[in-house]
Amino acid sequence: MKEDYRTALAKSLQEIPGGSFEIQCQNDLSAASPLPVKQITQTTGKGRIKSILVYPGIAISFHQYLAEEISFHHPPADHVLEIDHCRIGRVGWNMADGAAVYLGSGDLCLHSLASCAESRMTLPLGYYEGISVTMDLHLLAKECPQIPKEAGFRAEAIYQKLGGAAQPFGIPAGPKSDALFSVLYDLPPSLRLPYCKLKAQEILLYLCQMDPKQEQGLSQYVSRQTELIRDVRNFLVEHLDQRFTIEELSRKYLINTSTLKSVFKAVYGQPIASYVKECRIQQAMKLLRETQDSIAEIARKVGYETQGKFTKAFKESVQVLPTEYRRWCQKESI
Repeated sequence: MKEDYRTALAKSLQEIPGGSFEIQCQNDLSAASPLPVKQITQTTGKGRIKSILVYPGIAISFHQYLAEEISFHHPPADHVLEIDHCRIGRVGWNMADGAAVYLGSGDLCLHSLASCAESRMTLPLGYYEGISVTMDLHLLAKECPQIPKEAGFRAEAIYQKLGGAAQPFGIPAGPKSDALFSVLYDLPPSLRLPYCKLKAQEILLYLCQMDPKQEQGLSQYVSRQTELIRDVRNFLVEHLDQRFTIEELSRKYLINTSTLKSVFKAVYGQPIASYVKECRIQQAMKLLRETQDSIAEIARKVGYETQGKFTKAFKESVQVLPTEYRRWCQKESI
């Protein structure tokens, strides 16, 4: 059975105590750093942030989080632009002015540090790995890497192009974002800084030619909608032994069906039925590992009418029968 992303991240972060974050800086983050003094005011999990000052005014940070949500506080700075790239997991922010943006694998988000100064980051799947590129447009106006400078990079023009960096702007996954970021994740330490320098210049060139009006932006939602969807999700997960129609959920939470379906998929990355099925299988795996309940009893607890339907769904998802999975777990624990 293939190791899932959450398990791999848990192994990577196993030495970090719960409720804390490890923050590392590969080189001197001096006055030329665009990174704010960031305080993590609340977290339900743990994580690691590794930052590199690439050029004066440009820093690249690598993030690994295992948490449900994290609250950040830092000084607002509308002249500091952050570009976030999601590699695995999902991540969302409730930012200033009630805007909410969610990213899935490969998606990008551009926003100023004014819009996320008092933000709450939510991780709908409980894990996240990604990169953020932080750039101080004031510093870059004075000193810019040579190649973007030759291409006509002007910090003020970028600021205006993004609407004064006032509102977050999400860009769906695609070949451009993959080419910009994917190579950075698994580099040996000796190559990380040179590659970050190369990619920082590519990102500045990308900003030069990007036209937000021509981009197919990610949908934005208001924070109250995403909070309501989290309530819907929590209700469904707490009642996996029961089944509910979209119409029943719509009436219960006073939200129309189309909005319920679209916002749920934006937050959790899957249609409601697919997400709940995955939760049922995950809970069944937990019960198979930790209890001696019969297969029929576990099937009932996770919302399947018959043992046969449960066994079929489990085999499709996990690639082994429930009985085989239980034997494998018992063998591993010896």
